[in-house]
Amino acid sequence: MTQKGYEQIREELERLKRVERPHVIALIAEARAHGDLSENAEYAAAKEKQSFVEGRIRELEDKLANAQVIDTSNLSTEKVVFGVTVTIMDLQTDEEKKYTLVGQDEADLKDGKISVQSPVGKALIGKRVGDSVSIVTPSKTVEYEILKITFE
Repeated sequence: MTQKGYEQIREELERLKRVERPHVIALIAEARAHGDLSENAEYAAAKEKQSFVEGRIRELEDKLANAQVIDTSNLSTEKVVFGVTVTIMDLQTDEEKKYTLVGQDEADLKDGKISVQSPVGKALIGKRVGDSVSIVTPSKTVEYEILKITFE
Protein backbone atom coordinates (compact mmCIF):
# COMPACT_ATOMS: atom_id res chain seq x y z
CA MET A 1 0.00 0.00 0.00
CA THR A 2 1.07 3.59 -0.39
CA GLN A 3 2.24 5.71 2.54
CA LYS A 4 -0.87 7.87 2.13
CA GLY A 5 -3.13 4.80 2.30
CA TYR A 6 -1.29 3.59 5.41
CA GLU A 7 -1.79 6.98 7.09
CA GLN A 8 -5.51 7.02 6.23
CA ILE A 9 -6.01 3.60 7.80
CA ARG A 10 -4.01 4.62 10.87
CA GLU A 11 -6.10 7.82 11.25
CA GLU A 12 -9.36 5.87 10.97
CA LEU A 13 -8.11 3.40 13.59
CA GLU A 14 -7.19 6.22 15.99
CA ARG A 15 -10.61 7.87 15.48
CA LEU A 16 -12.39 4.59 16.19
CA LYS A 17 -10.35 4.01 19.36
CA ARG A 18 -10.44 7.56 20.72
CA VAL A 19 -13.89 8.78 19.62
CA GLU A 20 -16.21 5.97 18.51
CA ARG A 21 -15.35 3.38 21.17
CA PRO A 22 -15.91 5.76 24.14
CA HIS A 23 -19.10 7.06 22.50
CA VAL A 24 -20.50 3.54 22.15
CA ILE A 25 -19.58 2.71 25.74
CA ALA A 26 -21.49 5.79 26.87
CA LEU A 27 -24.51 4.74 24.76
CA ILE A 28 -24.50 1.29 26.34
CA ALA A 29 -24.28 2.75 29.85
CA GLU A 30 -27.15 5.13 29.13
CA ALA A 31 -29.29 2.33 27.67
CA ARG A 32 -28.58 0.11 30.71
CA ALA A 33 -29.83 2.86 32.98
CA HIS A 34 -33.26 2.56 31.36
CA GLY A 35 -33.87 -0.81 32.99
CA ASP A 36 -34.97 -4.14 31.50
CA LEU A 37 -32.37 -5.09 28.86
CA SER A 38 -34.49 -7.81 27.24
CA GLU A 39 -36.91 -5.25 25.78
CA ASN A 40 -34.51 -2.34 25.42
CA ALA A 41 -34.06 -1.43 21.74
CA GLU A 42 -31.51 1.29 22.56
CA TYR A 43 -29.34 -1.26 24.34
CA ALA A 44 -29.55 -3.72 21.44
CA ALA A 45 -28.65 -0.99 18.94
CA ALA A 46 -25.72 0.19 21.07
CA LYS A 47 -24.40 -3.37 21.43
CA GLU A 48 -24.71 -3.87 17.68
CA LYS A 49 -22.78 -0.65 17.06
CA GLN A 50 -20.15 -1.76 19.56
CA SER A 51 -19.76 -5.03 17.70
CA PHE A 52 -19.28 -3.17 14.41
CA VAL A 53 -16.73 -0.73 15.88
CA GLU A 54 -14.72 -3.49 17.58
CA GLY A 55 -14.75 -5.59 14.40
CA ARG A 56 -13.55 -2.64 12.33
CA ILE A 57 -10.78 -1.91 14.86
CA ARG A 58 -9.56 -5.51 14.63
CA GLU A 59 -9.72 -5.38 10.83
CA LEU A 60 -7.70 -2.15 10.63
CA GLU A 61 -5.14 -3.35 13.18
CA ASP A 62 -4.66 -6.49 11.10
CA LYS A 63 -4.24 -4.47 7.89
CA LEU A 64 -1.62 -2.23 9.49
CA ALA A 65 0.23 -5.17 11.02
CA ASN A 66 0.48 -6.90 7.64
CA ALA A 67 0.93 -3.80 5.49
CA GLN A 68 3.80 -3.45 3.07
CA VAL A 69 4.28 0.27 2.46
CA ILE A 70 5.84 1.00 -0.92
CA ASP A 71 7.92 4.17 -1.26
CA THR A 72 6.97 5.56 -4.65
CA SER A 73 9.15 8.69 -4.44
CA ASN A 74 12.13 7.21 -6.27
CA LEU A 75 10.30 5.14 -8.90
CA SER A 76 10.45 6.00 -12.59
CA THR A 77 7.48 7.29 -14.59
CA GLU A 78 8.67 5.49 -17.73
CA LYS A 79 6.11 2.74 -17.31
CA VAL A 80 3.00 2.04 -15.27
CA VAL A 81 3.83 0.64 -11.82
CA PHE A 82 2.19 0.56 -8.41
CA GLY A 83 1.52 4.05 -7.07
CA VAL A 84 1.50 5.97 -10.37
CA THR A 85 -1.31 8.12 -11.66
CA VAL A 86 -2.03 7.26 -15.26
CA THR A 87 -4.09 9.27 -17.70
CA ILE A 88 -5.74 7.13 -20.37
CA MET A 89 -8.06 7.81 -23.27
CA ASP A 90 -10.91 5.55 -24.34
CA LEU A 91 -10.22 5.11 -28.05
CA GLN A 92 -13.91 4.59 -28.87
CA THR A 93 -15.30 7.67 -27.07
CA ASP A 94 -12.17 9.90 -26.83
CA GLU A 95 -12.97 10.25 -23.12
CA GLU A 96 -9.97 10.79 -20.84
CA LYS A 97 -9.78 9.06 -17.47
CA LYS A 98 -7.25 9.40 -14.70
CA TYR A 99 -6.51 6.56 -12.27
CA THR A 100 -4.05 6.04 -9.47
CA LEU A 101 -2.94 2.41 -9.06
CA VAL A 102 -3.08 1.42 -5.41
CA GLY A 103 -3.43 -1.65 -3.21
CA GLN A 104 -6.74 -3.41 -2.76
CA ASP A 105 -7.42 -1.77 0.62
CA GLU A 106 -7.04 1.74 -0.83
CA ALA A 107 -9.08 1.26 -4.02
CA ASP A 108 -11.94 3.75 -4.42
CA LEU A 109 -13.24 4.24 -7.95
CA LYS A 110 -15.12 7.43 -7.01
CA ASP A 111 -11.78 8.91 -5.93
CA GLY A 112 -9.99 7.65 -9.07
CA LYS A 113 -8.05 4.94 -7.21
CA ILE A 114 -8.06 1.47 -8.72
CA SER A 115 -6.47 -1.69 -7.42
CA VAL A 116 -3.46 -3.12 -9.21
CA GLN A 117 -5.36 -6.44 -9.00
CA SER A 118 -8.37 -5.06 -10.92
CA PRO A 119 -8.73 -5.92 -14.62
CA VAL A 120 -7.83 -2.34 -15.61
CA GLY A 121 -4.91 -2.22 -13.18
CA LYS A 122 -3.54 -5.55 -14.41
CA ALA A 123 -3.81 -4.43 -18.03
CA LEU A 124 -1.98 -1.15 -17.36
CA ILE A 125 0.95 -2.51 -15.33
CA GLY A 126 4.19 -2.41 -17.32
CA LYS A 127 2.81 -0.31 -20.17
CA ARG A 128 4.36 2.97 -21.37
CA VAL A 129 3.06 6.29 -22.67
CA GLY A 130 1.65 5.75 -26.17
CA ASP A 131 0.87 2.06 -25.58
CA SER A 132 -2.64 0.78 -26.22
CA VAL A 133 -4.34 -1.72 -23.95
CA SER A 134 -7.43 -3.86 -24.47
CA ILE A 135 -9.55 -4.61 -21.44
CA VAL A 136 -12.22 -7.26 -21.70
CA THR A 137 -15.28 -6.48 -19.61
CA PRO A 138 -18.42 -8.60 -19.30
CA SER A 139 -20.27 -6.37 -21.79
CA LYS A 140 -17.54 -5.35 -24.25
CA THR A 141 -13.86 -4.94 -24.96
CA VAL A 142 -12.51 -1.45 -24.29
CA GLU A 143 -9.40 0.00 -25.93
CA TYR A 144 -7.36 2.62 -24.06
CA GLU A 145 -4.26 4.61 -24.97
CA ILE A 146 -1.89 5.69 -22.21
CA LEU A 147 -1.42 9.46 -22.40
CA LYS A 148 0.55 10.32 -19.27
CA ILE A 149 2.21 8.66 -16.26
CA THR A 150 2.93 10.71 -13.12
CA PHE A 151 3.35 10.42 -9.35
CA GLU A 152 1.05 12.68 -7.37
